[in-house]
Amino acid sequence: MQTLTDPSVVPPRPSWLLGASVAGVLWNLYGIYQFAGTLTPAGQAAMTAGMTGEQARVYLSLPGWITLVFALGVFGGLAGSLGLALRRRWARAVLAASFGGYVLLFLGDAGYGVFTALPSQLGILALVVLIAAGLGFASWQADQRGLLR
Repeated sequence: MQTLTDPSVVPPRPSWLLGASVAGVLWNLYGIYQFAGTLTPAGQAAMTAGMTGEQARVYLSLPGWITLVFALGVFGGLAGSLGLALRRRWARAVLAASFGGYVLLFLGDAGYGVFTALPSQLGILALVVLIAAGLGFASWQADQRGLLR
């Protein structure tokens, strides 16, 4: 007979966990769409449309590691959100890596003048970092409450 102290017994999924998981998946799918747009010349042209020459120069001159940490953020966020939906303990580590990727992206954008050239990026990326932190916190809470296996 299984009891609540049996590690194979996982309590029912609370609605907040399902909501955080679904929101995380949808948010990060949109992030992957944005990321994919940065990889092609057509996508880069679309991203720089409407920018001044200086803004486009700053955006297009970012080093490759910026793309790498952006990928870590969005793909890690999607994988971690899926892991959270499946109630897997590894989701915590993956969402922590995603958060780390976004923090590095924020620092890189600040260091390479993106926020100076494109002030709106500061608010957008701050929101992205906040959402990544929220997903990480949700995974931590779920693990602390015994909801992950």
